[in-house]
Amino acid sequence: MGLTGELGAYVSRLRLNDIPAPAAALAKAGFADCCAVMIAGAGEPPVALVDAELRGDDGGAQSATLVTGGGRRPVQHAALVNGMAAHILDYDDVALDGHPSAVLVPAILAQAEAGSANGAQMIEAYVAGFETWAELQAREPGHLHEVGLHPTAVFGAVGAAAACASLRRLDAAQSAAAMAMAASMSAGLVANFGTMTKSFQVGRAAQSGVIAARLVQAGMTASPDALEHDSGFLAALSPTRKPERAAPFDGSAGRRLQLAEQGLNIKRYPVCYGAHRSIDGVLALREAGGFDLADIEGVHVDIGEVQMVMLRNHLPQTALEAKFSLEFAVAAGLVFGNVGLAQLRDEIVLRDDIQALMRKVAYTTTSERAGLLPFAPADTVTLRLRGGRALQGEPVAAPKGSAENPLSRDELRAKFLDCAAARLEPEAAGDFFNRVMDLENLETAARLWQ
Repeated sequence: MGLTGELGAYVSRLRLNDIPAPAAALAKAGFADCCAVMIAGAGEPPVALVDAELRGDDGGAQSATLVTGGGRRPVQHAALVNGMAAHILDYDDVALDGHPSAVLVPAILAQAEAGSANGAQMIEAYVAGFETWAELQAREPGHLHEVGLHPTAVFGAVGAAAACASLRRLDAAQSAAAMAMAASMSAGLVANFGTMTKSFQVGRAAQSGVIAARLVQAGMTASPDALEHDSGFLAALSPTRKPERAAPFDGSAGRRLQLAEQGLNIKRYPVCYGAHRSIDGVLALREAGGFDLADIEGVHVDIGEVQMVMLRNHLPQTALEAKFSLEFAVAAGLVFGNVGLAQLRDEIVLRDDIQALMRKVAYTTTSERAGLLPFAPADTVTLRLRGGRALQGEPVAAPKGSAENPLSRDELRAKFLDCAAARLEPEAAGDFFNRVMDLENLETAARLWQ
């Protein structure tokens, strides 16, 4: 049996008692954070646009709730729209060289609600999807970003198929076929970062997983070695042309879960994660004081090459573009002391002081990497001030919210309440958060919305 079959067997038999408590806790944190940013992103115009243009009827019995507040939709459409909402603000968690929860959670929420799955099954599905994604990503020694591929949209489709196969209780062969089919549905380009299409790519990955599992259960077939074949998923998309395709997958019940090994990086700022360490560095310098904004003649950031591939917009003119701009992140941090939802607005990006300060930001990249993400060992910010003075910040290797420096439950709850404030009363938002954090005891997915 090859990789595709081994992963299919693993997904089909994974149950909650195989998942250590720390990994289950991380899965619940992923659900909570993703639901928060879905609620916050629900009102964004691109989400409404896609829903309006692609929606069908109300879906009848096979339907799921839109977090956007737009009622019910067919399951695959709910996964698409909720996936867009989860990623549109770039406020969703980071791991596996991408954004796992923004794909897995919308797919799971839609499929679980339509199939009347319980909370324990939702945790199983999340872990099945995460572990599948992690295994595929680990077999590629390079980074998809470097050749213009969006890892979230590429690996995510297969991970979502694994999650939905778990929820549908597909057998080993069917689970393998669902992942094989989803492998042919995966796509996404870095070139579309900073546009509406980036979040659409993520929503499509969630939708693809839902569709693949559904069609396979109905009798659709796919190659039993689609992931590891010479012309298969890993080989076709490999930046290095040297993926590890032959090694067996350890699907034993006692295996160390990659979810526990790698953890989740929860975002504190709604911008590309490649800029978060630099933002922490800027805010630390601002808090330390000793300068006025008028004193700044230049800002220099030492940062990684791959981070700057993602941070492609050097003088953004819209809030979407600004999410992928080191220069905006630095300027907003210095001017406002925060880079939050309030700062990610077109009128802020276009302010004269922000535009002027962005032009003062320069950077040096390094190819050196450390850790699980393709980032430099640390980011360092230096302010060049009037009179020849310079203030250099401490190198930042682990921003607050990262797996190495995680948010507490209270801090996660605070983010949830902040994201939900525009749509839910505080008491309702708090109850929603508590239900997610007690997911293993949820009787049915539909109860999340009650």
